[in-house]
Amino acid sequence: MPSVKGKSMSRYWSTKVQELQPYVPGEQPKIDNLVKLNTNENPYGPSPAAVRAMEEQAAATLRLYPDPDCDHLRRAIAEFYDVQISQVFVGNGSDEVLAHCFQALLKHEKPLLCPDISYSFYPVYCSLYDIEARQIPLADDFELRLEEYVQDNGGIIFANPNAPTGRLVGLGKIEKLVQGNRDSVVVVDEAYIDFGGRSAVELVDAYENILIIQTLSKSRALAGLRVGFAIGHEALIEGLERVKNSFNSYPLDRFAIFGGAAAIRDRDYFEKIRGKIIAGREWLGTELSRRKFEVVPSQANFVFARNTAMDAGELCRELRNRNILVRHFQQPRIDQYLRITVGTEQQCEQLIKALDQILLL
Repeated sequence: MPSVKGKSMSRYWSTKVQELQPYVPGEQPKIDNLVKLNTNENPYGPSPAAVRAMEEQAAATLRLYPDPDCDHLRRAIAEFYDVQISQVFVGNGSDEVLAHCFQALLKHEKPLLCPDISYSFYPVYCSLYDIEARQIPLADDFELRLEEYVQDNGGIIFANPNAPTGRLVGLGKIEKLVQGNRDSVVVVDEAYIDFGGRSAVELVDAYENILIIQTLSKSRALAGLRVGFAIGHEALIEGLERVKNSFNSYPLDRFAIFGGAAAIRDRDYFEKIRGKIIAGREWLGTELSRRKFEVVPSQANFVFARNTAMDAGELCRELRNRNILVRHFQQPRIDQYLRITVGTEQQCEQLIKALDQILLL
């Protein structure tokens, strides 16, 4: 607890701050020569076109505020997904977009429905914004059972593919849920959709109660730039804009606006690097299975697996001792699993070699 000369300083905190259990991000160590497979970053780097676009913004115009509407970026997103620019909202990473979504669209008297195992920022936002949450358990195989979400609610949110499991729900099941849940918003968090799923963006013209949230951090390799966006009916976007403009009218800088737009428009590079990651995921899953791992079917840029012969926490520590970072969650039901980001071919081979040493194979 913070203190000055032995006196607690938390007395200055609001009651809300004292009650918060903040989100804990994946470790970002300041150590060289690590094989970093713990935060689902793209190992191949951003589009060269995006880098050039950002370099061009390092000019005298930095003295001016960026466009608060981010039209250049929103137009690129709208063109890519074949929607109207008025159906696109952008923010400082998908986490900020999610935060505005919780405030603008999911804060109601009825409970918000979400999975019991999913992105751990969801319960943090519920606590921060005083939203009652009702967690719906995943199936024993970690499948998301959307039929159980057809109940009274003030909103629904889930990640697809889910995190940290990587399991995907088909578009038909999502549409069926949206059809049967017309009185509240269904938010689909698609941070990993580009690695094997079919986006629900194609549903937004038919249904006014669905909002899709995506990020440029994963498939576009721009985690350091912090760009997220939402696509949905104009009324939903207007609600997000009202919150944004009551909080920070300039959430994206010039580098993010122009670099993000260039990354969206470079389709060839996008297809190239996501294809490499998908191939790497399949190779890694096969190699882990050969080493007595139970691997959950993944459509993300990571695999979720447990070894039947060794405790997950111990295995995570042994890998770290060999300068390889993976993510271990201590949450019940998944505390024997590791989430492993798909790295480069060389990084994945280093991981497998280290596992063979640890498991004495």
